[in-house]
Amino acid sequence: MEYHNPVLLKETVDGLNINPDGVYVDVTFGGGGHSKEILSRLSEKGRLFAFDQDPDALQNKIDDERFTLIHENFRYLKRFLRFYGVKEVDGVLGDFGVSSHQFDVAERGFSTRFEADLDMRMNQQSALSAYHVVNDYAEEQIRQVLWQYGELRQAPAMARVIVESRENEPIKTSEQLKDVLKRFLQRKKENKVLAQIYQAIRIEVNQEIEVLKEFLLQTPEVLKKGGRLSVISYHSLEDRLVKRFIRNGMFEGEPERDVFGNFEVPLKKVGRLIVPTSDEIKINNRARSAKLRIAEKL
Repeated sequence: MEYHNPVLLKETVDGLNINPDGVYVDVTFGGGGHSKEILSRLSEKGRLFAFDQDPDALQNKIDDERFTLIHENFRYLKRFLRFYGVKEVDGVLGDFGVSSHQFDVAERGFSTRFEADLDMRMNQQSALSAYHVVNDYAEEQIRQVLWQYGELRQAPAMARVIVESRENEPIKTSEQLKDVLKRFLQRKKENKVLAQIYQAIRIEVNQEIEVLKEFLLQTPEVLKKGGRLSVISYHSLEDRLVKRFIRNGMFEGEPERDVFGNFEVPLKKVGRLIVPTSDEIKINNRARSAKLRIAEKL
């Protein structure tokens, strides 16, 4: 199964500060690029666990005694590590968003480039698909999805048009959805707006924001003291959550301070925000919006 090169490969794995005898987790296995790099830095005693809910990713399983691939969503990180008898690990790596492979397989419905059924499920066993969001959600729900996850100013009008259109016949394909929303797709901005629409629906279908929150909350529990978290985000919603959690140990508001104005957090930031070089972006266009943040367990 052909997957493209992972984004910020060296930087992300460097961020883990690998202990050759340590235990690591790659929660977004995909094509196995990050996992192979981690394994190349481990001794015979080292171990690597990887998570991926996409059945396509299972075909990339690495034949290595030190490696275990868990076919589950990484929101269950702690539960499945416990299942394998692991309470603490030395590092956790995550590369969020949709893999290049998922974008390139037309029938998965992730890409604006192809005519496909409205699907967008990362887990093909999931009941909720893009079709259900577009055809079954109330107008207010669709508006909220487009506004919150796509940051689309015209979300109210778009939601209204979708609901009016589906009264005549269901919106089944990406081309139908494009046609329904064509009045909002100005020339020169068409691809950008379509990408925002698709992003919003995909995030809702896969509960990406909730999954990310659940995952981040578990990381201080599974990391050893001095263990590293190294994660790549691709849009501002994700990156904001990662940044706030590293800084405050929570997603909203401010932590309680003591009488001296200090507060305790489980993680500390390591280094600065890392973004791809212009050379990497030329080679891999998907890298253009990537942001890497690294943290260490206190």
